[in-house]
Amino acid sequence: MAGMECEPWWKGAVVYQIYLRSFADSNGDGQGDLEGAAQKLDYIAALGADAIWLSPIHPSPNRDWGYDVSDYDGVHPDYGTLDDFAGFLAAAHDRGLKVILDEVLCHTSDEHPWFADSLRHGAKSEWYVWADPKLDGTAPNNWLSAFGGPAWAYQPARRQHYHHKFLRQQPKLNWRNEEARRAALDVLDLWLGRGVDGFRLDVANAYLHDEELKDNPPIAMERRTNAIWSHAANLQRHIHDSNLHENIESLREIRSQVEKHAGRFVFGEFSEGFERSGAYAPDGLHASYTFEMLRARTLSPDFVLKELDVLARHPSHWPCMSFCNHDIVRTVTRFGGGRGGNPELAKLMLALLFSLRGTVLLYQGEELGLPEVDLERHQLRDPVGDLYYPVAKGRDGCRTPMPWDADAPNLGFTTGTPWLPLGPAHKRLAVSQQERDPHSALAFARAFLAKRKTSAALRWGTLEVEKTPAPVLAFTRAYGAERVRCVFNMSAEASVFEGRTLAPYAAEVAL
Repeated sequence: MAGMECEPWWKGAVVYQIYLRSFADSNGDGQGDLEGAAQKLDYIAALGADAIWLSPIHPSPNRDWGYDVSDYDGVHPDYGTLDDFAGFLAAAHDRGLKVILDEVLCHTSDEHPWFADSLRHGAKSEWYVWADPKLDGTAPNNWLSAFGGPAWAYQPARRQHYHHKFLRQQPKLNWRNEEARRAALDVLDLWLGRGVDGFRLDVANAYLHDEELKDNPPIAMERRTNAIWSHAANLQRHIHDSNLHENIESLREIRSQVEKHAGRFVFGEFSEGFERSGAYAPDGLHASYTFEMLRARTLSPDFVLKELDVLARHPSHWPCMSFCNHDIVRTVTRFGGGRGGNPELAKLMLALLFSLRGTVLLYQGEELGLPEVDLERHQLRDPVGDLYYPVAKGRDGCRTPMPWDADAPNLGFTTGTPWLPLGPAHKRLAVSQQERDPHSALAFARAFLAKRKTSAALRWGTLEVEKTPAPVLAFTRAYGAERVRCVFNMSAEASVFEGRTLAPYAAEVAL
């Protein structure tokens, strides 16, 4: 196809996200590991993925399950060794799969040697965000943590508070300090030198903070929805602790660092302040995803059209498209499929995801149509679940182990005791079951992606939205002379469209 050779590999790619601890356990300790993931590479390749995004692999005390890094140079012993990673990388490359690491460079663990040195006023004294308490001992300002309470923790060793956007055990790295910033960028160089193909950057909207530590303004009372009231941190506009306009400078520097290595890809997570913090900047990261569609819970064209309207304002930006990940209630449950799953709804959402313009981020188990797992409080491992139970149960329900074999103990995930329980409804949706069913969500995903690889329009083409009556969503993808019309019935009921009846959850993509 003309022009195909001009597109970078990551444009229009399908990136399969592995939450490593819950993917496949090779040694029976109940934790997924690199060797287990390596044994499933043929499955990922057969699905039609182009790349793998690995959740953080580095050593961590697991206060936030790997998103609190204590050593950027190594591999967590639960997952294996550096040699195991090298083996996984080589095996993936042998199958034509790129490997993308999840790097957390906004903060570290409080057990990282950098923080220990900063705490004792060593050479890295200013590598973190420190500030004096107010005279009454309270926090330096009103910033609130995304995980509850003030975004500051007092340390008597320095007689100061340090800033943490998330857990107290995740001190914020000071990207305004040249040495700290350089050390963070060196992490990227280290792993690029080891052969990885790129990075997913955690909270890419939050590298910089306001140097004057100004208070965040409140959300106006008339704008406070139930979603805003659901979490104290939502009650203020996060424009000084993160989401600064200058954040784009950090994104540019990161991209420049990555592009020193040919053919690599870096994309970012933007959980808030999308436009303000540079999510759509054409000279920022190669791509990004925001939480707009991830937060959607009502099945209708509106949640897609709203995102497409935003993207239309930034035509030079290449987006990542995602409906779910390790932080979000699973797609089928979120859009009305309940805890038991709904294969037809799953197929609709897969077809829609695979048809949108952008690089696809597909979370493990989405190709199976897995529903969210309902866990009891004693089963939770996520600090967010512990904080908000029973109103919200945190993120563990989407992080439960992958169901491989319906007839094996623990559905083939492990021979030991799994770190999180398996989903009871997942047995009938296990890989072994769906591979025998030509009408399964897995069979649908494989067939769709096989055809998508031959379509320049779906991989790289423009997207033109049609005006259609709800609940029908329609758009056309075009690249050169190729045009693909995509029509979706975003409803559990049949809908009449253009004089014909669309079945519930119908997806028509003219491949």
